[in-house]
Amino acid sequence: MHPYEQADELRQAVDELGVRIYTALRDGGLDAEPLVELACLMKEWGASTPVTRELLERLATELTAADLARLGEALLDEIGFMPSFALEPGLLVSLEEALKVVERDVRAAGITGTLRMIVPDWDVMGMAWVEFEGICQGNGIRPGTGPLWAVADATQEVVMEVLWGAWPVCPVHNQGLHAESEDGIAVWRCTGSGTHTVAPVGELPPERR
Repeated sequence: MHPYEQADELRQAVDELGVRIYTALRDGGLDAEPLVELACLMKEWGASTPVTRELLERLATELTAADLARLGEALLDEIGFMPSFALEPGLLVSLEEALKVVERDVRAAGITGTLRMIVPDWDVMGMAWVEFEGICQGNGIRPGTGPLWAVADATQEVVMEVLWGAWPVCPVHNQGLHAESEDGIAVWRCTGSGTHTVAPVGELPPERR
């Protein structure tokens, strides 16, 4: 087997075990088997940590429910596990709520058309995308990594692709704005003559016609 293929299979096995462990932690009923199996795979991968060593050195019968929960959470953190939108639908709901905020700015510009958050089948990474008028463009959003400014940035990408023009636009300098985080608040920023904040995301004033 080619080394790359072996690495892909190992990564897939790690991901599948991550799902098993996460689901068991969430729903209850976690046992030692998937933890030990994942620890073995990580050792095969060359990753030896205090958590994997504890799992491989202690008897499974010695592990209490509290031990299993602690070790399971630590293993998920070490492999960088993030539940998918299918596994945790609430993650998509939070993005949909963020999109509603951004949509206020879209409508303030007089832009009509269907705007929604989707998880398309063609994205093998399982990311969420902002769809405008049936088109996805720009940046996908990973589960758990979609702050408001990121949703605004993704919306901007697809709206500009469909309209073939800048949006939103600074009312002072007449150039495109950029979604950023300012002191933890999502804002639209202008980098024109002197960088300045125009408005929080969702609070752009209606454009004059």
